[in-house]
Amino acid sequence: MTDNRKLTLYHSPQSRSFAARVLLEELGAPYEVKIVNIRAGDSRKPEYLAINPMGKVPAVVHGDALITEQVAIFIYLADLFPEKKLAPALTDPLRGPYLRWLAYYAACFEPALMDKAMKNTPAAPSTSPYGDYDTTMNILIAQLSKGPYILGETFTAADILWGTALAWTTMFGLVPKDPVIMDYVARIGARPMNIKVRELDAELTKPAAS
Repeated sequence: MTDNRKLTLYHSPQSRSFAARVLLEELGAPYEVKIVNIRAGDSRKPEYLAINPMGKVPAVVHGDALITEQVAIFIYLADLFPEKKLAPALTDPLRGPYLRWLAYYAACFEPALMDKAMKNTPAAPSTSPYGDYDTTMNILIAQLSKGPYILGETFTAADILWGTALAWTTMFGLVPKDPVIMDYVARIGARPMNIKVRELDAELTKPAAS
């Protein structure tokens, strides 16, 4: 029987599409990878802009559906494979908190992080989409301290997104290496599918033999 859930992932190693590939592996999803070398400018070429006009990775194609934006991809993929239980069902009391923390990532964490990284003058709390950087981080740390996962005892797709993002941002000094954060990063990074994708990406970035 043909699996109608076959997916295509547009992926660039060592980029934010890493998390989407980890999710696909955690789901056991049938997928193919199409490499987009963002460092060589592939993401700005007409061929890829026809896929994602924003010129960003990841992008996922499922049949005639194109899904872009990291959080949308995570919601879509986890719901596509309900048997893997990486997304609480609509009737599950954890569904609302699950969506909250996915939305918080895109609506609060990333804007706060970029403003801090670019040394932008903070907006007034009444007009800022996230309030302020310190509050944004303190709320996240308070939630993670309830651990081991962002929803407590339940591991979800949200942990793949957050664990990956926090691994990169702490590595580059954009997020403080708070013990709660670092314990969480280590826990998510030690999962077999995370290790597998790191190894797969390492092969993709290995210099060609002369």
